[in-house]
Order: sequence, then structure tokens, then C-alpha cells
Amino acid sequence: MITMIGLGPMGQSMVRVLLENGHGVTVWNRTAARADDVVAAGAVRAATPAEAVAASDLVLLSLTDYAAMYDILGKAEDALAGKVIVNLSSDTPEKTREAADWVKARGGQFVAGGVMVPAELVGKAEAYVFYSGPADVFEKHRETLALIGRPDFLGEDVRLAQLFYQAQLDVFLTSLSVFMHASALVKSAGVPVEKFVPYAKDNFKMMDFYLDAAAVQIEKGEHPGDDASVTMMGATADHIVQASRDAGVDLALPEAVKSHYDRAIAAGHGRSSWTSLFEIIKADRK
Repeated sequence: MITMIGLGPMGQSMVRVLLENGHGVTVWNRTAARADDVVAAGAVRAATPAEAVAASDLVLLSLTDYAAMYDILGKAEDALAGKVIVNLSSDTPEKTREAADWVKARGGQFVAGGVMVPAELVGKAEAYVFYSGPADVFEKHRETLALIGRPDFLGEDVRLAQLFYQAQLDVFLTSLSVFMHASALVKSAGVPVEKFVPYAKDNFKMMDFYLDAAAVQIEKGEHPGDDASVTMMGATADHIVQASRDAGVDLALPEAVKSHYDRAIAAGHGRSSWTSLFEIIKADRK
């Protein structure tokens, strides 16, 4: 038996995948009616969080954030001893560490997870999930967790799953905003966005070309600027700001990008590669 707490679209998809693969699933949700469909499919409805936790050794959480975990499991503290809590909710790495300590203090074990696909792709070939926490606990449940999506275990530092999860969403959300901004720029001239889409697709695909070499330069701390210097790229960033201003399009995003180049030039990286932007973005910058 597995317990699922939280039955939004993601939680419901995970329950269905587990049921389809022969697992018994106990479910609980704050709004009880959200359990109706999965109960009709074979899940068992728990009346309280404590009953839900007590029903299984493996308890999956699919909630809005980690604060919701405390609200719910705080009503089931006496049932946590000996349980494995796998929190698949979204929050910060530091809040993940705090949550792991909270569960451990109540006799449970904690694994953090981050599901990297939308609900409709849970259990499909495209699905993968970041995990971190005690390796032996993760390995014990790897086969079950693999039903949700390919399990990528990042290590025993429990913060890592959410760190990678948020880093991936950083790329994803920023990319969506970039596309919206570029579309607004094109649309300002009365051009249908559909005409721009094929070129945007090519651009997104081409980004793959830069990443491996960029990672090497970042790790070495060396940024030779032979091909694309900060000064050259910064001039382009300035042109995007000017074009956006002329078109009456929102400036927040292009100005944020331009600020990276301006600060890199001010820090003496003008002749270095664009990868030297990392030096003014990283956490331990001087």
C-alpha cells in the first residue's frame, strides 16, 4: 500500500499510474471531493491525514508547497515514526532541509523530489523526477518511484532535488517569458506571431550547441572571448532594449539581460566571452 496526500492534477495522475501498475493506494485531500475520481478507480479514501499516513510505509506528498506539509502532517505527527515521506511538492532547497529535519525529529525518513513534467505526462517515457536524501531509503523504493517517471537520484544532500528542480524551472519560465517578449516585439509591427514561431523553434534548438562548452568555461573560470565577447553581445542587448522601447514593448526583461552585460563590462570582462556573465551572477561574487 502507498499513500498519496494531495490530489491536484499531479497527485491524481500519480495515483492512477500506481493503481494501473497494481499498487494499492490510500488517498487524502483537504477538499474531499477531489478524491472521488481516483476512489472510483480503486483508491482507498482516508478520513484524516493520520489515517492516511498510518495506512502505508511510503507516503507521497503532492502539495502546493512545503508549508502545506506542516499543516497536514502536523495533524498526523504521532503516525510518522517509521514512515518514509517523499515530498514531491515545490519549494526552496533550504525549506526542504528544514522539512527533512522536521520529519526526522518525529521518527520518519524524508526524501525530496521534483517532478519535471506536467500531470498529463506522469508515468510516460518523457517523465523524470529529481530525488535527494538518504540513499538507502531511496533505493528501497526506487522501483515504485520509477513508475512516476525516470528517477534521477542526485545525492544525500536533501536540498539537491529542489535545487535542480528550481534551476530547471528557471530555464523554463525564463524561456517562456523570452518567447512572449519576442512575440510582442514581432506583433508590434503587425506581423502574426505564427510567422515568427518557426524561427523561434530553430533558436531554442540551437541553444543546445552552446551549453557543453559554456559549462567547461564556467568550471575552469576561463572565458576566452574570441567568438562572442561581452562587449559585442552587450551591444546586441542594448539594441534589443532600444527596439523594445521604440515598439512600446515592456522593458523589464531586456533591461535585466542588458544589466548583466553592463555589470560584466564594468567588472573588466568586456573582452571576455559571454560566459563570464557567470562571474557577476554567481553567489560568491565579490
